[in-house]
Order: sequence, then C-alpha cells, then structure tokens
Amino acid sequence: MKQLLCTLIILCTLITPTIAPAKDMVYLDITSPDARKINIAVPCFENSADPTYLQFFGRELADILGRALTFHGVFSLIPSEKYKKIQKADWKKLGADFVLLGSYTLSSSETTIEIRLLDVAGGDMFLGKRYKGPRNNESKMLFRFADTVIREMTGENGISSSKIAFVSDQSGFKEVYTSDILGKNVTQVTRHKNLCVSPRFVPGSRYLSYTSYHSGNQTLYITDLNQSRTTRPLSRRKGMNLAPSWSPDGKQMILTLSKGGNPDLYLLDRNGKILKQLTRRSGINVSPSWSPDGNKFAFVSDRSGRPQIYIMDVTTRFVQRITFKGTENAEPSWSPKGDLIAYSSFIDGTYQIFTTAPHPISSPRQITSGPGQHESPTWSPDGKQILFSLKNDGEQKIYAILKNGSYMRRLFTLPGNQTYPRWTATE
Repeated sequence: MKQLLCTLIILCTLITPTIAPAKDMVYLDITSPDARKINIAVPCFENSADPTYLQFFGRELADILGRALTFHGVFSLIPSEKYKKIQKADWKKLGADFVLLGSYTLSSSETTIEIRLLDVAGGDMFLGKRYKGPRNNESKMLFRFADTVIREMTGENGISSSKIAFVSDQSGFKEVYTSDILGKNVTQVTRHKNLCVSPRFVPGSRYLSYTSYHSGNQTLYITDLNQSRTTRPLSRRKGMNLAPSWSPDGKQMILTLSKGGNPDLYLLDRNGKILKQLTRRSGINVSPSWSPDGNKFAFVSDRSGRPQIYIMDVTTRFVQRITFKGTENAEPSWSPKGDLIAYSSFIDGTYQIFTTAPHPISSPRQITSGPGQHESPTWSPDGKQILFSLKNDGEQKIYAILKNGSYMRRLFTLPGNQTYPRWTATE
C-alpha cells in the first residue's frame, strides 16, 4: 500500500485538448543559442467552491507549477504582480504567449486539480488535464502536468518529476538526502552520524547506493528508497569501496576498490560479487561513468602523470585518452544521450565544468566560468542540463546550468552545505 501511494496514484483525464498532431508540431530546442523563451502567465488557481476569493493554497499551486516550467529553460514567467495574480487580464497586452488557468477542489482525503493551457494569440486551449489524488501529493500532479507541457513544446519528456540525491551537513553530519527539483520534498536517507559520500541511483530510481565511513572503513551500501530501513552493505572490502557506476540495466556496477593497495576499477554484480578486474595498477583509476548503451565507460586515471579522462571498452578493455587540455581533469559524467561527457577541469586556479564528445579528437567546451570551485557534474535525464556543486565564499551549494552554458542558477535554498549531486530519471 505504501509503495502504491509513493508512485502517486494520479488519474489523468484529458479534457478535450485542441492541439495539433505531434507530426505537425515545430518543437523548440532550448539549448539553441537563438532560442527565445516563451512568455507565460500562471495566475493563482481558483477554488472551485469559491472562485472569487484568492486563497493561499491557490497561490502555492501556481507558484509550484510556474517554477517547474521555468526550471526547464523554455519559459519566462510574467510576474504575477502585473495582473494582480487573478485569472482575468489582458494577456496580449502583457506580452503573454500562453496562460495557465487552474482550479482545484478539496475533500478530506483527496485533491482534484484541473489545468488549461491557453494559446493567447489564437485564443484556443492548447492543452487540458484533470488530476485526482491523495492530499499532499499536489506537487506531483503539477510536475506531471509541467512535464506534459514540456513534451508538447519540445518533443521530449520534461524533468519536473525527476529526483536529485546529494550530501548535506545540515544535521551536523554529512548525510545523504533526496529531493525534487524545487527542493520542496526533501528526505533524509542516511542517519549514520558520520561521513557519507557519492550517492548513486540504481537505474529505476527505487534504490540508492552510497559510501559511508561510520563502520571505520569506507563501505558501500545500498538502500531501498521506498522502504528506508532496508539498507545493506554491497562491498566492505578493506580500503576504498567508492562511487559505483551502475550499468544501464542496473544489474552490474563498476566500482573503485583498493583491496590490492592500488585504486583500481572492478566489475561487480548487483550483490557486490566481483566479476572481473578492469584496470590493473596503471596509476590511480577512479570515477567510472558508464555509457548509456552499456558498451563503454569513462574514468579518471593519472597513468600519464596527471589525472585525465579515459574511455574503456567493457568487452575488449581497449582504452583511449580523451582529455589533453588542463592540468587536471576529473569526475566524468556521460550524458544519457551518449553524445557528451561532462567533467571538472582545473584551469586558471579553479575547477570549471567542461563537456567533450567521447573521442580523442573532440574539442572540449567550457560550460561554467567565474570564481569558486565547480565540481561533481551530473546530467539531467533529458541530457539538456547539468547539476554541479559550487564552492565559493566558504559554502558549497548545488547549481544547475543548460548544457550550452546559459541559465545558471542555484538549485536549493536549504540550510548547510550541499555536495555530490546526482540526478535520476522520472519516477
């Protein structure tokens, strides 16, 4: 029953949308440098029982939906103060391309939400949806709608319903947490009261692996996010058991172990059994990142004298170096689209985020700039955005940026420092 509620349980009923078939749509590319953001207004949702009175709940629903839409970099939100937050206004005069009109009905146990997306220029309804689900699940309903809107606009699923894992010291210890993209539904995953690092989602989002030092050794654990008490060790070999990269099917992982003295990469099964050793004492070998097709993985090695990024074929073990610029390149993250690898590079005294195609002749592109240490990049499920941690002025926070280097913003306003971000696909 608990699992059923956590998967939300929302009944979506289409309200006669007036949209063109997908084959006739001209989809937006939000990563294009010439792309113009769509101006949208999201006035307060109206209570169906009393639509003349603006209530806090209606304002909160509009705020969540507006933030979820603008998170994708597609929309520019028209400030609600310009139309007094109400649903009747001269939208053309305000410069709106679209307007979202929402209403809600509350019962003791359920919330019903209806939303219409109107095309201001044509005066038509572009999209309409109705959702019904348990109370306190309104954010998930709104995220579902936002993702539908993004799919209609861009041709690809939105990422509002995705989940983010990170390490935070807000409790006084570095523990693992998960959150939605807006930082509204934050859950503490670990309570070891010690140092936890490198959370990694297992494909499917239900399980999360992480490394903890609370037993006196660097041990790898896996936990069931739907049943937080179900946690077990996957690898507690002496020394490093760090930062696994899970295969696309979630059945295997590549893990850094130092049981032989040198940090090397090993292929393990889902239960932590070693299947084979992939690197063998050719320098320090860490930070694996599996390609989305499961045929290769990127990793970091100092076999050339300084940390650089290499790619290995899983079957043949053929290795290619792909980074040659920068004194230190680390933390590769392979895009879910397979076309790019994001990584942190030490340049001019700071770490910055770069991307490169996964072959030796590629020219890397710098994505971030400015003061501070930009580290631990991780891709959004749609391959259009990158999360990273930024250490500046004595604090570390998580930021997001489009892969073209635009629309950089701080993700959460949470207490303490946040590090080691990791993004997973829609639930």
